[in-house]
Amino acid sequence: MIAEDKLQQLHHFVNTFSKEELIWVNGYLSGLLNSGTIPKQLADKKSSQSVSRITIAYGTETGNAKRVASDFAIAAKRNGVVAKLVGLDQYRATELSKEEYFFVIISTQGDGEPPSAAQKFFDFIHSERIILENLKFGVLGLGDTSYPLFCKAGEDVDEQLGRLGAERVIDLKRCDVDYQEDAKDWFNLVLTTLGQQAIQVQDVSAPTKKAAENRSFRGRILSHVNLNDNPSEKETYHIEIGLDEQPVYQPGDAVGIYPSNKAELVEKIIRLVGIDPAKEVVTAKVAASVRELLTKHLSISYLQNSVVQKYAAVVGSPIPETRIDLLDLLRIYPVKDETEFEQIVKILTPIVPRLYSIASSPTAHYKEIHLTVAKNKYSVNNETKVGLCSDFLSGLSEGTSVDFYIHKNKNFKLPAPEKDIVMIGPGTGIAPFRSFIAERDATGATGRNWLFFGDRNFTTDFLYQTEWQQFANAGVLAKINLAWSRDGAQKHYVQHELLKEGKELMNWLEAGAHIYLCGAKQPMSSDVENSLLQIIETEKAISKEAAVAFLEELSNEGRYSKDVY
Repeated sequence: MIAEDKLQQLHHFVNTFSKEELIWVNGYLSGLLNSGTIPKQLADKKSSQSVSRITIAYGTETGNAKRVASDFAIAAKRNGVVAKLVGLDQYRATELSKEEYFFVIISTQGDGEPPSAAQKFFDFIHSERIILENLKFGVLGLGDTSYPLFCKAGEDVDEQLGRLGAERVIDLKRCDVDYQEDAKDWFNLVLTTLGQQAIQVQDVSAPTKKAAENRSFRGRILSHVNLNDNPSEKETYHIEIGLDEQPVYQPGDAVGIYPSNKAELVEKIIRLVGIDPAKEVVTAKVAASVRELLTKHLSISYLQNSVVQKYAAVVGSPIPETRIDLLDLLRIYPVKDETEFEQIVKILTPIVPRLYSIASSPTAHYKEIHLTVAKNKYSVNNETKVGLCSDFLSGLSEGTSVDFYIHKNKNFKLPAPEKDIVMIGPGTGIAPFRSFIAERDATGATGRNWLFFGDRNFTTDFLYQTEWQQFANAGVLAKINLAWSRDGAQKHYVQHELLKEGKELMNWLEAGAHIYLCGAKQPMSSDVENSLLQIIETEKAISKEAAVAFLEELSNEGRYSKDVY
């Protein structure tokens, strides 16, 4: 066989020769082959044996990684390479040690997380249960430089495969949102590395626009209520946003909010530097006035250490590794003039959207979006700080406009109306379950509903207490279990309530119930999952390994879903 482009070259070559010349060429080639004398460049190609079979695996949230991987598979086949194309959600990770050439295209979500569909594969390779000495691999990461942890999922996969003994045949490639050319170049290099000479990767599918770019909504604050009573240390706000149209979403989806920096903080920076706030500055993502950039587009609080080190390079002063606000940085290590400050503006990372689970039902709450927002407080150098977006949302007053977009969560959805559901959602993890129950109530779903909720104190931290009591009295909630960690001598959490209800919980699962978990990733989700495994192991009288396999099977069937953060 001969590659298509070489065949075309040969046809062109032959058409330029006379009959006598073709006879001479035929004799020349025959003599060359019969003599055993092969030109050096041909001998080199022959000795460099081409790879004929590879696996291309993708992990995707919006579909971009899948489209890129599909284009690569087509290009590989055109070059005579058999390419197995598979999604990481369907890939049997136990087969990884049997692979020879394995190429991963994976996107990064949120705070450096892999796509939910790739989570199982991601967890498997990080368990370090396998040795991959015979595996040769490469990773292409898709991401967005607007996020501080750009392409982190791809970096983690690349690093871990190398740590497990696999051989990296091509370096990790990080691609921004306009990835087409970089992705094409990367796979062309893959084919060249594998000994393929006829490179045919022409075009890579254009990225689909993000939900934020596709459809943005503007609503107004209808209600803004702190759900915690005094003297709770927490502030958790129920926020209702009214709209002029009904947004298309499902229970389990989230909204993306782009917060703004506080105006007084921006003004302090402008006064300190002495720059004209109306002066336009062009950054990598947007051109706008200094005031608009610092207010709506750029992160100026709790800067990443990488940004601090870039700042140090601009001002020419060594700065210890730290995370610090821009205002404090300017006070301690001042810039020389406006020009130097413009350089600082250009190295600041963009404000990234924060995701919040929707706490309303599209059926029960027409033309409204409800959120459950906990004011995030943390300490830096013994100073209390507040999360940018939670502070932004908690400070909104009724009537204020707010922009958002819908973020689809296809892996956290209600089952058929007749199916039973078990919901585990301590703290603000309760938000999507308020949406679930309101939707099932409004649509007349017949499946039973069981809620596990917990927080610090019953009297001050029982979020949506009246609503849950009404749902229970109406029979919409078949069961509700509550756990209060600060009301007794010993801390009591939702995982303890799960263990207490182990037998009945297993009966629900055996009858086909779906189980959902939402809330803090650490330590809550790990503690809850360990309790579930203990229940399965005990009630089914099986080994720990079999219990793990049982829970994995529930996940594969879509009957165990997590939304943790």
